[in-house]
Amino acid sequence: MAAESDWQRYMPWGAPATTIASAATIVPGPGLNILTGNVAIATITPPVPGPHMLALQFAGTAGVLATGNVAVATASIAGQVMLLVWNTTAQKYAPVG
Repeated sequence: MAAESDWQRYMPWGAPATTIASAATIVPGPGLNILTGNVAIATITPPVPGPHMLALQFAGTAGVLATGNVAVATASIAGQVMLLVWNTTAQKYAPVG
């Protein structure tokens, strides 16, 4: 059996895209999440236990705030995807890049 890449380990291939409203607290799906609206996200309910990565595609530029379980505030760019990795030790999402 071949070793998994980091991407395969933390991003569930085959998970369907989820469309959700942008809000201060979101409950995303385990893969790509397409956000409608333009509200900054402060808290993300982890969709799976343990280490994982989320992909958020924003409709606007509100991005994520560092007031909940997100480690670093980051503005989004409408239409682009932001990747976030769950840090199990800190219990926070860290934006990639």
